[in-house]
Amino acid sequence: MTMPVRLRALAFSFATLALAACSSNDDGPTTPPAVANGSLAITISGLPTGVSGAVTVTGPGNFSQSVQSTSTISVAPGSYTLAAAQIINNNVRYNATITGSPATVASNATANVTVAYAVTANPTVVLSGSIAANRTLTPDTSYVLRGFVYVNSGATLTINAGTRIVGDTTALGSALFVLRGARIVANGTATAPVVFTSQRAPGNRSPGDWGGLVIVGNARANRTGNIIVEGSNGSVVGADPNGVIYTGGTNDEDNSGTLRYVRVEFAGYATLTDAELNSFTIAAVGRGTTMEYLQALAGLDDHFEWFGGTVNGRYLVSYESGDDHFDGSEGYRGLNQFLIGLQTTYLTPRPGAGAVSADPQGFEIDGCNGGGCVAPSGANAQSAGRDDGLWNMNVFANFTLIGTPAGVTVPGSGGVGAVLRRGTGGYYLNGVLARWSRGGISLRDSTSNNRFQVDSLIVRNLYFAENGGTDGGFDAPGSTTNFGTAAAFTARNANITVGAAGTAAASLFTSLPTVSATTTTANFDWSPATGSPIATGGLATFASDPRIAARVGTFITPTAYRGAAAPGGTKWWEGWTNYARN
Repeated sequence: MTMPVRLRALAFSFATLALAACSSNDDGPTTPPAVANGSLAITISGLPTGVSGAVTVTGPGNFSQSVQSTSTISVAPGSYTLAAAQIINNNVRYNATITGSPATVASNATANVTVAYAVTANPTVVLSGSIAANRTLTPDTSYVLRGFVYVNSGATLTINAGTRIVGDTTALGSALFVLRGARIVANGTATAPVVFTSQRAPGNRSPGDWGGLVIVGNARANRTGNIIVEGSNGSVVGADPNGVIYTGGTNDEDNSGTLRYVRVEFAGYATLTDAELNSFTIAAVGRGTTMEYLQALAGLDDHFEWFGGTVNGRYLVSYESGDDHFDGSEGYRGLNQFLIGLQTTYLTPRPGAGAVSADPQGFEIDGCNGGGCVAPSGANAQSAGRDDGLWNMNVFANFTLIGTPAGVTVPGSGGVGAVLRRGTGGYYLNGVLARWSRGGISLRDSTSNNRFQVDSLIVRNLYFAENGGTDGGFDAPGSTTNFGTAAAFTARNANITVGAAGTAAASLFTSLPTVSATTTTANFDWSPATGSPIATGGLATFASDPRIAARVGTFITPTAYRGAAAPGGTKWWEGWTNYARN
């Protein structure tokens, strides 16, 4: 029987579909073969051991990978670009030169790229004129003080750890003034102190290469009138010819900021005849300010000088001063503990910068002297401040002050461990005064002796060795039979021990080297030597003397030892101090 036409057509269509289906199942689609990766070999060099690079690799398909050291990475074929960020390590900048980027990577092949880091100079920024708004200085930049630079009232100058600031040699006397109402926040560390120093290279530096650091607060002083910081009106680039006034303050709690782990080196330029700036000038600064771990090195004038004010301090170091190591006057009432002063020579100042003082001492402490020292009722003007509680009444505890060795010529009126004069009071506790050619201590005048006799000038538990003068260090020039004698101090229960004949200053300490231009800070160890007499004999409690206890509060800690370092204790001067003569 013959199949109808329509049925034959349908049968043909089904057969065609069936064949097509069979064909699809048998052959299937073809998968492209996988493409093999290649390699990108990156060589990184030029950085100090232990310091990582900062290389970024980018490529096709949003590829991005960070590479820190020499390595080889597997990547898909394509073009890859490398970028290297700047590295800063120990305040040194490293920039990279890249060779071989962009790199074309082929399948199963290696492309090579080198990243060579090299030291690059830090940028230099000149500081001049006034800093009128908050500003931060960082260790990856070199700063140059040009002339007198003023931080204005209301502004805070922040200086980060490790920052270095130099005085411009083309603008002699360059100095930083932190004015009343301004603040400085210089927080260095033991491994990265903040350093103010000479612009000249080591080996060519001298005292007086630049001015110094001046901080003016709003605390009270005992001089009246508009008294200016000595030298602040000198002929220096940017100087105010009227000078900088520091008297007239009203707030003993004033806060001028923080100085911690800060060095000032080769400062003290004389802007006028007999008007030198100091390394640290601390004028009417209040006790809200923090000052600790500070060093002055090879300055021309005083290393630390307080004019009035109430700021406290700890861990202060002074090496090779051109005048006094520590100078307080005009109603200074701050508390200070743990101080080191060393004088082995008198360094030659920069030509034209001024001259070494005629009377450099360890301590030079005055009540008041000069214009504005107003006599209280029935008293000498050197007792200024009596009627309003502003006698000079500083406290210095645990100090070690060492003078010059035999054979060094000392300026005619200098060479005394502690000169107390011009109506000063004050407290001197648990200290060492040794190797001062003209005497350990000198109570100079009747106005200071008045403080001594009424127990507002108190000396307790000191140790003398190798001092000139008579009685092993008493009766230094300026003393009389009424004050300054060993008998006078004994009568006031001073408890001063004079070392046995032949006791050398160096024998007191773990290491006090014969200092020379090649001496480094590693040569010093101010800890008492084994069996040293200064390891004991300190005033170990203040409870028995309510006057001392009331004056020092909780800031000063009593110690069973004398001097700046505890036997077997922390060597607090290590890591951040410096010794250099040029």
